[in-house]
Amino acid sequence: MDIIHQQCAGLDVHKDEVVACARVVTGRRVVRTAARFPTTTHGLFALAHWLEEQQCHVVALEATGVYWKPVWHVLEATAQLVLANPGHVRAIPGRKSDMNDAAWLADLLAHGLIRGSFVPPRPIQELRDLTRTRKQLGRQIAQHSLRVQKTLEDANLKIASLVSDLLGVSGRAILHGLIDGETDPAQLLALTTGQLRADPEQLRRALEGRVRDHHRFLLRLHLTQIEAIEQGIETLDARLRVLLSPFQAVTARLCTMPGVSMIVAQTLLAEIGDDMCRFPTPGHLRSWVGLCPRLDESAGKRRSTRLRHGAPWLKTVLVQAAWAAVRHNLTRRIRRLRHSDDPQHSVISLRDVQAHAHIKGRHSSALPTVDSSGVSARWATLLLHNLRVTRGASGNNQNEDQPARSNEHSARFSYSPSRHIKTLER
Repeated sequence: MDIIHQQCAGLDVHKDEVVACARVVTGRRVVRTAARFPTTTHGLFALAHWLEEQQCHVVALEATGVYWKPVWHVLEATAQLVLANPGHVRAIPGRKSDMNDAAWLADLLAHGLIRGSFVPPRPIQELRDLTRTRKQLGRQIAQHSLRVQKTLEDANLKIASLVSDLLGVSGRAILHGLIDGETDPAQLLALTTGQLRADPEQLRRALEGRVRDHHRFLLRLHLTQIEAIEQGIETLDARLRVLLSPFQAVTARLCTMPGVSMIVAQTLLAEIGDDMCRFPTPGHLRSWVGLCPRLDESAGKRRSTRLRHGAPWLKTVLVQAAWAAVRHNLTRRIRRLRHSDDPQHSVISLRDVQAHAHIKGRHSSALPTVDSSGVSARWATLLLHNLRVTRGASGNNQNEDQPARSNEHSARFSYSPSRHIKTLER
């Protein structure tokens, strides 16, 4: 096997120490030198100095939790770093040790067998930290909201079945009234905006419960936590606006797509970055996100076409935006697909079309801004061609008794990124 790097190193990163193995080829001999360094700042600078002494300017390390980030920040200025997915560089079972892991990484790197993971530049990393923190805070609000509903059910208050949003204006007014000791249903309804869609008589019956001081204490506790988290989200959004000021044109162009709000645009920018040179084609991005069928073939048969895990932070946002786009101005044919046997695959296909439009816009700064109805009309055509990607294009779901489809039919409905992009340009 050809040797790509004559001098390289592998790092086995842990919480408290880093095990390094330098691999140097001298003639026909391979010399390996190992050392251990603490993960303190002083220890990491000592690691950088040791790598320079070994003349190893190409270094591979595993993406171990968040422990690889300090090592990356210190070494990225003096070495060419390759971040390896731990699932792709597993060593031989039965020979597991820190030194062997570092030497195995060095051997894989020397022969060019490690595919580097995508690591965005520092400004995009900071945006990514903020957007992910905001999503986690949103999940905490959802958890506290569920606990509020649990407390109301324990008090036999069925208001959650009639009010769609307990944390809305009317919902919070009722909760604050309960916390203040008000138990009369008429008085509690008087605190609302009067715009609840439910029947007033049903609302009064739903507010007839047995509220104790214990319930009031829990409601006050959860509402206080929710308000504190909401204040933290406002502070975080203010910081995001400052960091996103250089990317206002990109976020504004992304928001022209149906289903893409400002939060979705910010997440796209934070997870993918503003430089599409990392992804040679739209298909590479789809594979990295995990919005394409996996390749699982054995003995000439496709065993599975399930979606890969991909990037969880980006994948969930894209699917949510696709559901929002489905509710946009779509044709009757697309609405039938929405209510088909597998609507989630249809939604993922729709989001895949959005991804192609997004990539084309990022490659070309002269992408015209079109109205939402025009974009949706184009998606209606693109989605019909793209459905085969996630609904058994390989024939895995085809009945054996049915004749195979003609080549002309397959060519017409097969996946083609260039066809999608040309249709978008038209």
